[in-house]
Amino acid sequence: MRHTDNRYAGEQAKFDLAVRLIAHEARTHIIARCTGFSQDRIRKLYGTYFRNGEAGKVRRQRGKSPSSVGFFMRNAQVQTEASTLASLFALFGLIRIDRTLHIRLLGDTCGPEFGQRLCRAYEVYLSLHPRRRVSFEHAWSLLLALTERGELLLADCGRCGNIYVHDVLAMDRGSCPPCRRRLRAGTPPKDIQ
Repeated sequence: MRHTDNRYAGEQAKFDLAVRLIAHEARTHIIARCTGFSQDRIRKLYGTYFRNGEAGKVRRQRGKSPSSVGFFMRNAQVQTEASTLASLFALFGLIRIDRTLHIRLLGDTCGPEFGQRLCRAYEVYLSLHPRRRVSFEHAWSLLLALTERGELLLADCGRCGNIYVHDVLAMDRGSCPPCRRRLRAGTPPKDIQ
């Protein structure tokens, strides 16, 4: 293998990641953070591969990424999907969750390897929740709210033992969204055995 082949393979991997992130409608600053590409190059990639045809359904997101944690507490379904994403972040090596449910970011939120793992986690989430309520941008915000900003935490349900995402500043009812739904419906909750 020639020395230059390795350099081109790395550049190709960044290119593939940029296209993958654009397909998930990630904002330019996230793509740049994960690939090291300039904003101009990212805009050209979008124009070349996504502006026309079937791929034209991909919208280019503009402005700041969403950052309100209220989005994840909006209703039980969104909170459940956010909890699924948090578990997938751990499964794909983006975060580590210890026994006390403390969350720690693994590595830096920059670079192609991080971007690849984030895409894999989000794509598995999409396969589990085809009618997704959490966009890629919100998934990015969720990761930062759980780690860097510390606005969300993980709690364990006192009724069924499930782990769920919870707002640090909100009163915790001690039960996950599915158990709260069962209580409202008058169905007895599943107790831990």
